[in-house]
Amino acid sequence: MSEIVNQGDQTIVKPGMDIVASMAEDFKNELLSVINNSSAGVVIDLAGVEMVDSVGIGVIIAAHNTLNQSDRKLKVINVTKDVYGLFTTMRLNRRFTVEGV
Repeated sequence: MSEIVNQGDQTIVKPGMDIVASMAEDFKNELLSVINNSSAGVVIDLAGVEMVDSVGIGVIIAAHNTLNQSDRKLKVINVTKDVYGLFTTMRLNRRFTVEGV
């Protein structure tokens, strides 16, 4: 279960564990709940996350697309060097903000 913190014009979601296929469905449901129950932008704080697999990337892209439809922004912060490399290789840093540790 992710830690969810509302801070003014943004909601911070901290999964605290690797975003991989085995937990992706629960994480997706948490993100959708946050997106649907708020008009704020969403920040995914990847502190403590060492790995994001292709299913996890798909969940993050889906969250971005849903937010984008209502002119809200997604930001991913505290990204490890390896995960940051994955985001930049896939050019996701051009679609939403990605900040390393």
